[in-house]
Parts: sequence; structure tokens; C-alpha cells
Amino acid sequence: MKYRLLGRTGLRISPLCLGAGNFSESTDQGETDRIINLALDSGINIVDMADNYWEGETEKLVGKVLKVSGRRQEVLICTKGHYPMGDGPNDQANSRHHLIEACENSLRRLQTDYIDLYLLHRRSPEVHIEETLAALTHLIAQGKVRYIGCSTHPAWAVAKAVVLSEMKGYARFVVEQPPYNLLDRRIENELVPMCIENDLGIISWSPMAQGLLAGRYSSSSDYPDGSRAARRGGFYADRVNVAGLDVGIKLAELARSHSISPAQLAVLWVKDQPGITAPIIGPRTVEHLEHLIPVLDLDLSDDMREACDELVSPGTAVTDFHNTAPWMKMSLD
Repeated sequence: MKYRLLGRTGLRISPLCLGAGNFSESTDQGETDRIINLALDSGINIVDMADNYWEGETEKLVGKVLKVSGRRQEVLICTKGHYPMGDGPNDQANSRHHLIEACENSLRRLQTDYIDLYLLHRRSPEVHIEETLAALTHLIAQGKVRYIGCSTHPAWAVAKAVVLSEMKGYARFVVEQPPYNLLDRRIENELVPMCIENDLGIISWSPMAQGLLAGRYSSSSDYPDGSRAARRGGFYADRVNVAGLDVGIKLAELARSHSISPAQLAVLWVKDQPGITAPIIGPRTVEHLEHLIPVLDLDLSDDMREACDELVSPGTAVTDFHNTAPWMKMSLD
């Protein structure tokens, strides 16, 4: 397996990132322990989560596993702050007050002295970016955070933050974490070129399109038991549509013709796209992770790349995976 440099840093990460979003909801402590240790044994060296995942319980589970196993030094911890973590008016967003408090709380839950990658989970348009960058710079100076970045931000906002950091000496973003899969390719228009131009890594989420590209769904209205659309509804259910299902069926045929599974092809396609450092995979079980580990050593052929481009044209989308980002106004109709 070839590790990849994260942007302009000297940090080397595996070409797949372990997502912890299911830990504590549908994956208990025992299975979480087995998944994390299998991932590390397989060479995956980065795990992604956020403070608001199940009210902090995900961070607690991950922290406990790493503490008990003694494998903290093998892992790059990526977590995020932004969303409400209390009922008070300042218990959310990207203010200095909230981010410093949120980071310290994450450190306690994770039982660690530092966070390798600390990201802004979403934008806070009402908070000036300089206040946010100053707070993140303070956390780095204290040794509580080593690198910073953002998630699901528009390209112009990331570029603005980079310019301000370079002009005024703030800590600089090293990574953006957008949604990206064959059903929603819109980041290819501006975000990916901007990240490449400014030496930012991209650790993208939902490479299997919430299971639409893995054969998880057969209907746009009757969701399978245990699926995110069935368990959580809301914006998860809104992402399941007829156009996405149709692409999923065709991708499955393409995968079978190349002797791999639809899930493996979906993840492989993202892994080997220009500008991508690593897609995030979020297994609920050890078996799910075992199925995706071979993708670490696979390469996307030119034939498969061209066939996927015929299913969904570069830069376009048939399903909206930016539906948690109010700034994305483009219609899919």
C-alpha cells in the first residue's frame, strides 16, 4: 500500500480513512474495538469523527479503544467542531469561545493530549473567519491540535481562509472534507482544482453514496431495514432518488464485469480521482471493513474510469449530497 502525503504537509495517510460515524449508534463497543484494530492491522492509519456524533459517544468509544489497546500513536485522529453541543447560545458555531471549549471537550472524551486533524464541521457565516483562524492557531500553539481544516465548505471560502492565513500568519488549512461520489461530482468544478492549486488535501465523505452505489437500496421510497434513510430519515432519505438508483444498477453491472463488487468499485473510483487523498469508509461491522480493505491495493483502470464518466458526467450530479450545505444552490432538475 502506498501512503499519500496530505496536501503540503509531511503527514502520510492511508488511501482509505476509517469513518467512525456508526460507532455507538449501530456499532457497539466490542465491534468498534474489532473494527479499529483490524483497520490498523491493515495499514489504515486515520480515523474520522466529530464531537456531535451521538452526543460525543463516538469520541468516547474511539478514545477507549485506543487507550486500552495502547495504539494511540499508530492513529491520526480527525475530529470536528461546530454543531451544537449544549443548549446555550454559545454552545455552537465557529467562534473562539465555542471552538476552544469544543476542542478541550473532545480531548477529554478521546483520552488524548492532542488531536492530529481538527476541522470546522461547517461554515459559520456570522462569525468572521479571522476569529475562527485565530482560535485554531491558538489551539495549535498550545499543542492541543497539530493540523487544521474544514468540511463541506465552498471553494471560495476555503481559498479566502488560505489567503488570510498566508497574509496574517494564522495557521493554514491543510485539508477539506467534502461529500464526493459518482452521484454527486460537483466538487470537480471548483473545489478540487482550488485544492490542487493550493496544496490542500481532500478527505472526502460518502464514497458509496450512503449505500446507493453498493446495492443497498432497491426503491426510492421503501427503504431497507437498518439503512440510514430508514433509521434517520431527513436529509438521508432525501438523497435516495430514482436517478441515483438507476446509476447504482449500472455501476453494479460494470463492477461485476471487472470481478469486483459495486461497493469496492464505488470506493475505488473516489480513491483514484484527481486531488483525492482518501475517501472515508464507515463500516458498521467487521465484515463490511474486510470487504473494503482490498481497495487499498487496487488501481482504477482507464476503461473503468471512462465507463463511470459515461454514467455521470464529470462535474455534474444526479443526487444531492450537499443537502447539509445551505450555500449549494445548484438545482439537479
